[in-house]
Amino acid sequence: MSIQHTIVKCKINGKDREVLVDVRASLTDLLRNEYRLTSVKKGCEVGECGACNVIIDGECFNSCIYLAVWAHGKEIMTTEGLLGENGELSEMQRAFVEEGAVQCGFCTPGFLMSASEIVKSGKEYDDEELRTLLSGHLCRCTGYENIIKAVRRVIEKHHKKVCNAPL
Repeated sequence: MSIQHTIVKCKINGKDREVLVDVRASLTDLLRNEYRLTSVKKGCEVGECGACNVIIDGECFNSCIYLAVWAHGKEIMTTEGLLGENGELSEMQRAFVEEGAVQCGFCTPGFLMSASEIVKSGKEYDDEELRTLLSGHLCRCTGYENIIKAVRRVIEKHHKKVCNAPL
């Protein structure tokens, strides 16, 4: 092990991982190159497009500007981690499909990660607030309307579950 490499231990999509990384490598490179998690897209590589978004300890980050060494001891989730144990789509993924929020699909994984973080907050948002929360993503195919509809659908479903829960 040289000064330019170090061991990173973390949890990725629920699995404990340990890997030797170059201290200059981004988390995007670690996830794509070491673990073949190709939902993490390389878009702008400067934290502007959101295509590389992952959830780290419950919060979304642009993995292209997050060093792999910073992931030591963290829990990371990618879009692959949203899938059910039998490979079934998550509620958010299904909503994106059903609302037609997917066109070329390049930006979709990043949107899915941000949308998942938004829903887990437990808060209700109006469409303008959702646009603001998702504004860190660039999509060249849509007007974002179907993406907002998909996120709204899941938020409303979760809100109904909470409101109808027995006291």
